[in-house]
Order: sequence, then structure tokens, then C-alpha cells
Amino acid sequence: LPQRLASLAAAAQEETWQSRQQLQAQQQEMARLQEELSRARQDGERWASALQRAQREALEREATRGAEQARQQELIRDMKARLLELLREKDALWQKTEGIDTPMPSPVPRHPGLCARCHKDFRLLSRRYNCSRLCQCKVCHTCSVDMGKHGRCCLICYQQRPPQAT
Repeated sequence: LPQRLASLAAAAQEETWQSRQQLQAQQQEMARLQEELSRARQDGERWASALQRAQREALEREATRGAEQARQQELIRDMKARLLELLREKDALWQKTEGIDTPMPSPVPRHPGLCARCHKDFRLLSRRYNCSRLCQCKVCHTCSVDMGKHGRCCLICYQQRPPQAT
């Protein structure tokens, strides 16, 4: 019996020692986990703070963007109003100029030896051309435009020609 009690006491001591070792290991694990929890809480607080800051900045950007968009829409409205005003002015000027007659070609000078436009003498180096358009006056090379197969015409008749005619 005493041997049995001694072996039981030794086994109990061994078991106690192992339990203490396990307890010590669990305490170390618990300290490590508490440290990780503390770091996780700090990280969570930092992330929450960063999230709040990002949300605040996003709201500020959105407010700024909204104000800028409102300014741009107002500018567009102003530009449209100015465009309408300019179109009205253009129409008013067009109506005013519609009744103005276009200048008629000047009459042929009495002296047939002079250009009807610049009044230069026709000589050996300054050739005489008959205007092939409205006025039929005699003009020099400088005061006329080549109309191809239609001949030459004076600058005033050329400027008054209908757009489709060349």
C-alpha cells in the first residue's frame, strides 16, 4: 500500500506539473491573444477614424461639385441668353440692311480712252477689256477679273454677281 500511495502521489505530482505547464502555456496564449485584441481594437479605431474622414471629404467634394455644376448651368443659361440676344441683333441688322440697294456700276466715262474704274489711259502696255456683265464699260487689266470662257468683267460687276454664276 505505501508503494501504491507513493506511485499515486508521484503520478499526481506529475499530473499537477503538467497541469501547471498547460496553465502557464494557456496564460501565455491568453496574454498573446489579449495583445492581439488590443492591437485589433486600435486598428479598428484607426480604420473608423479614416472612414469618417473619407466620408467627410466625400461629402465636401460632392458639395463642391454641386456648387460648380450649378455655376456651370448658370453660365450655360447666360450664354444661351446672350446667343439669343445676338441672334435678335443680327436679325434686326439684317432687316435694316435688307432695304439698302447694292451699288450700281458707275457709268461709262465719256472719254473712251480711259478705264471706267481707275481712269488710266489705255496705251500699248495697258490693254482695254469690255466688261462682259451688266455695265459693258471698258476697263484695264487691273480693274477686271478673268471669268474664263465668259470673258473679263469689272470688279464691281464681279462682286455683284449671283453666287451660282461664275
